[in-house]
Amino acid sequence: MVALSRDELPRGGLRLQGIEQKVVRVRGDLADLALLRRVLTEYDVTACFHLAAQSLVGVAERSPLATFATNAMGTATLLEACRQANVREVMLASSDKAYGASPDLPYREDTPLRGTSTYEASKVAAEVIARSYAASSGMRIAVARCANVYGGGDLNFSRLIPDTIRAVLSDRDPVLRSDGTPRRDYVYASDAASAYLALGAHCAERMSDGSLEAFNFGWGVPVSALEVVELIIELSGKRGLRPNIAGAGKASHEIKDQYLDSTLARTTLGWEPEVDLRTGLRNTVEWYGAHGP
Repeated sequence: MVALSRDELPRGGLRLQGIEQKVVRVRGDLADLALLRRVLTEYDVTACFHLAAQSLVGVAERSPLATFATNAMGTATLLEACRQANVREVMLASSDKAYGASPDLPYREDTPLRGTSTYEASKVAAEVIARSYAASSGMRIAVARCANVYGGGDLNFSRLIPDTIRAVLSDRDPVLRSDGTPRRDYVYASDAASAYLALGAHCAERMSDGSLEAFNFGWGVPVSALEVVELIIELSGKRGLRPNIAGAGKASHEIKDQYLDSTLARTTLGWEPEVDLRTGLRNTVEWYGAHGP
């Protein structure tokens, strides 16, 4: 975890020099209220970034109870620990998946949260719980609904981008588990990090006690799974490879199209994504190339 005082929250971007000297690693369970309370108190935490989650859609469908225990009750436990430790500012990682399937795209922050699959519903539940804690305890809670975050270091190869890159760097045709038409919004890891820091500064400086505010973070550009795979093949230089479209339609429990309107983040937080998809995928391919497929 990273313990920051309010004065140490960065203003206007990802500029935390020497943050590695401030990192304290504590191993534990998100369900362990006593541990969470002790850590928050011992390190005098005043701003908490809650990014812990079971984030794989397939795993969520296979293990719904464990997913709700982590994503919903884990959030409740952490917020209770924050309440008891008098942590007044919390940044919560939700997801664009919380919106669920919608005929009205792009999603805006006032789009109803209609997530129905296990993962989607767990994120909706986390937001409802957060809203309750904000109202009842007076803490400020800022919610991030990010598009699909990608970049080097993601070792969850059930995800499209790392799985495709691993296949391509191994000279194998990448396999799509859908027909390639589902469209998503993508945001590079460094842009997601700057989004959370901008959110933290906003929470500390401008939000009122007892409030919850949610923001979308994405490019607002829908890209199909097939387009992503073809771009990775191009950037890798393995032009002899071809996508293997193994699925006949959308993958199980996946929404057909999802992309975000991030106007509110731009106007209110001053946040702008800087790494476009081509550049981000090139960086990501290079990372896996350097660290082994």
